[in-house]
Amino acid sequence: MIWHWTGLAVCSLTLLPAALAMITGCVPQRLHSRLAPMRPGGWALLALYMAAPLNAVPRLAGASPRLIMAATAVAGVLAVTGALVAAVAAHRAARAGT
Repeated sequence: MIWHWTGLAVCSLTLLPAALAMITGCVPQRLHSRLAPMRPGGWALLALYMAAPLNAVPRLAGASPRLIMAATAVAGVLAVTGALVAAVAAHRAARAGT
């Protein structure tokens, strides 16, 4: 149970602020070139972040096994979607740079 709280806290303190900063464009000017497709990268991070609460909250709340399994399945879909969005954004940025 402590690992769920720890994972949720770590993801909330790292991924969530970074994703929201990238989506809104509130990133330091020196990082703009390194984070070239900022908005798609932010949405990808947000999708990856959402996997943590979807996995942890139902377990911590003592939900039924069916609800836990459904939330875990949705979290997996969101994680794959976030990874795909990040990969497509990186590929487009690399192709546009050449």
